[in-house]
This record gives sequence, C-alpha cells and structure tokens, in this order.
Amino acid sequence: MRVLRAAPPVINVDTGSFLLMVLAATVAAVTVAVLPRRLAPPVVVVELLLGILIGPQGLGIAQVDDFSKFFSDLGLGMLFFFAGYEIDFDRIRGRPLTLGVLGWGLSLVLAYGLGGILAAAGVVLSLLYTGSAMATTAMGTLIPVLRDSDELHTRFGTYMLAAGAIGEFGPILVLTLVLSTSHPVHEAAILIAFIVLALAIAVSSVRLAWRGWPLLERTLEASSQVAVRITVLLIFSLVAVASELGLDLLLGGFAAGMITRAALRGREVVAFESKLTAVGFGFLVPFFFVTSGMNFDLDALTSSVGAMLKVPLFLGLFLVVRGLPAMLLYRGVMETRDRMALAVLSATQLPLVVAITTIAVQTGHMRSTTAAALVGAAMLSTLIFPFIGLTLRREAAADAPVEVSALKPG
Repeated sequence: MRVLRAAPPVINVDTGSFLLMVLAATVAAVTVAVLPRRLAPPVVVVELLLGILIGPQGLGIAQVDDFSKFFSDLGLGMLFFFAGYEIDFDRIRGRPLTLGVLGWGLSLVLAYGLGGILAAAGVVLSLLYTGSAMATTAMGTLIPVLRDSDELHTRFGTYMLAAGAIGEFGPILVLTLVLSTSHPVHEAAILIAFIVLALAIAVSSVRLAWRGWPLLERTLEASSQVAVRITVLLIFSLVAVASELGLDLLLGGFAAGMITRAALRGREVVAFESKLTAVGFGFLVPFFFVTSGMNFDLDALTSSVGAMLKVPLFLGLFLVVRGLPAMLLYRGVMETRDRMALAVLSATQLPLVVAITTIAVQTGHMRSTTAAALVGAAMLSTLIFPFIGLTLRREAAADAPVEVSALKPG
C-alpha cells in the first residue's frame, strides 16, 4: 500500500502587499530626502503614516501576513542592534551614565505615580503597563536623527546617548521580567543565563575580531563581506536565542549591538558602519515602521471623543515623565535650552510603546482605545519632538562657544 506523505507547509506570500510596503518605504525615503533639512520629518514618521494609508484602516490595499511580519520582526531586531551598537561605555561612563540611570529611575517613579492616578480615575486599566509605556525613550529611532544632524558625537550627544540608552534598556528589562511573564523569578533566571551567554560571546568576539581583523578589513570592499555577514549572523542568532528562551527579541538585538561595539573597539571603520546602516535602515528597519502603521487601530482611536482626548494627554505625560528628570538633574552640566532639548528628545517614544501596548491588550490589561491613544501619542512624539529638540539644540549651539566633540571619561 502506498503511503501518501503530507506536503510540506507552504508560506502564502501576499506579493502585492509586500510590494506596496517596499514602495511605501521608498516613497518615505525620497520624501524626506527632497525636503529642506529643517523641514524634513524623521523618515520613520513618514513610514508610519504611509503604513496607515495603505493598511486595512486606510485605503485597505495592503495586509500584514506572516511573511511581512517576519521581516518586521527582523527590522525591530536591527533597530535595537543599532541602539546597542551606539552605546560606547568608554564614552558615556561617569556622569553621563550616572545621570542617565538616575533620570530613568525618577521617570519610573513619575510614570507609575501618574499611571496610578489614571487607573484610580478609570482612565486606564493598569498603572503598571501604562506607566511602563510612558517611561521609555526611542533611542533606536533617534540615532539616525542625531546622526543626520551631526549631534551624535557632540558633548550634548554623549549625554543624550546615555539618557536614551538607559531609557531603552531599562524598559526592555521591565518588559522581559515583568510585563511579558507571570513567573518573574523563572524569567530572571533565564535572563541571567542569556546574559552569561552574551558575555561569553562578547569575550570570544573581541578575541576573534582582533586576531582576524586583517581578514575582516581585507573583505570590506569584496563581495564576500565577511564582517557584515558575521555581524548579521550574530544579530539573528541572539534574536533567535532570546526568542527561544521566552525573552523579548529586542533584548537579543540590543545585546548583539553592544557585543559588536565591544569587538570593534578601537577599530571602528566608516565603511563597515555604512554597510550595516544600509542593511538595517535601507532594508529591514522600514518594514517594522510600515507594518506598525498598517497595524495601527485607527478605528479604536476615532471611536469616541474620550479616546481621541487621550492622545494629547499621553503626549503631555511623555514630556512630564521623561522630560522633567532631564530639566532637574542636568542643571549643573547644561544650559537651559540644552536641557530643554534633552528633555524633549528623551520624551520621544515609539517601538517599546508598540511592544508594551500589544502585550497589554493581549493579556487584558489595556483597552484597545488606550493602546491606540498611546501609540498615536508616541507617533506624534516621533514627529514633533525631534523637530523641537533639534531646533532648541541649534539655538543653544549658536549662542555657545565651540564645544568639545567628546567627553573625557569620569
């Protein structure tokens, strides 16, 4: 008797939707490129808006399927890779890092306090999820903005990197240990195991990078692209390991970025970083923002006046939670306009707000209207706050003497 074997599962790809997503990413990049620099919005905002436009609640001409979601997850991992890669502890250690930690700690107190008030008033269901969403900074989103404005390697950029790194890494730990699990102790043990593994990979990567640097350098302009391929392997491997362990994939991407920075310490080259930027921001990262726009629940946001009023409410609370600590703690190191710029940029949020609200709605700890309002406010923060922050920064820089490009450690 002949036994019929089941055919292997086939992934159905909506090629039309996928093409529209690629088109949206391309149109977003061209739009930002042709606008005057001072008027151009961050490209991620245009990607989000175009995602809403082509998505189910816009024109309805594109859908998110498993194939596009896979690319979206890769893009999110790459986004947090760059957030981790830009953290140079030799540069931010000392006062910048100390103030970053203190600032996020104060933000957490403010966020949970305000979240408790909102929960008591019946505006939100959970102070924990709402507060955690408000205490984040979209450092991965801000990095290209700071790079394009030549602020990444200034003294101001150093303090911004430190504040943003803690404002992103801290919430990732909260998301991993508390929000996405009902067994914090078990998750803590898994997290420790992941950290040990990451440290072992970091030590091995540093040694191998130094020994094999001539090979890596020799292939930077060759078709083999050994350095880029090894880095991409590291990113996807740690993302996969984190996901398999039940941790958030953001943690894997973030750890891969920090490991790559450690391995290349003292040997960073513009050509290598340019190629990684091309792979990340030119290909994978846009999928995350376009699909986030397509998944945005516009109907929930416009379902009532109360839901729409939550958007300016949360936008203001972002400034209070992340901006107030900057205004208070940095008085001894920055002038007023620089502190205002730091406050506004620190209040820029998006990827972690999307992640936290998604988990909260799935677990019944947040209404869809509240989630839509938080994501809507985060989108507006990404559109508005970088404009305001960089304008304040330019005004402050114009009135200040020429600043040193990097801080001395300590």
